[in-house]
Amino acid sequence: MSRLKEQYQNEIVQAMTKKFGYKNPMEVPKLFKIVVNMGVGEAKDNAKVLDSAVSDMQTITGQHAVVTKAKKAVANFKIREGMSIGCKTTLRGDKMYEFLDRLINLALPRVRDFRGVSKDSFDGRGNYALGIKEQLIFPEIEYDKIDKVRGMDVIIVTTAKTDEEARELLRLFNMPFAK
Repeated sequence: MSRLKEQYQNEIVQAMTKKFGYKNPMEVPKLFKIVVNMGVGEAKDNAKVLDSAVSDMQTITGQHAVVTKAKKAVANFKIREGMSIGCKTTLRGDKMYEFLDRLINLALPRVRDFRGVSKDSFDGRGNYALGIKEQLIFPEIEYDKIDKVRGMDVIIVTTAKTDEEARELLRLFNMPFAK
């Protein structure tokens, strides 16, 4: 069991129960899943670009990545329906806690001019979205083997009913929110 999961089961449940006055420990919000998404716009011209994005995603998450396809044709972007335009991975269980631990403690501190992540990126239902500008912040990625710097979206889905509960949950996981 990962260190973060043990911490959740002990300290975080007690702190959340104390702050929000839950009567049952099952009421305490928890992490449900983490979705990592990488849009690769250049994939419409060059299929090899998508392969390298998928391999980067698999290296970062430690799990197989799924290729995403366009739902609609968009003439302005020169995209037809069904074209491969990105990849994503959904993490649950121990891999999810491991990824969150690496994101918070290793990757985010390596961002240039990092002052914390936005407090306002909640969706109203207790889910948090985070944009990362380059995959190089993850220690698993070797700088010499990168063909192009790509960004990705990390969506943290919780069982919290409000943004305030989710913000407190992530704060207890040591998410570095901006002051």
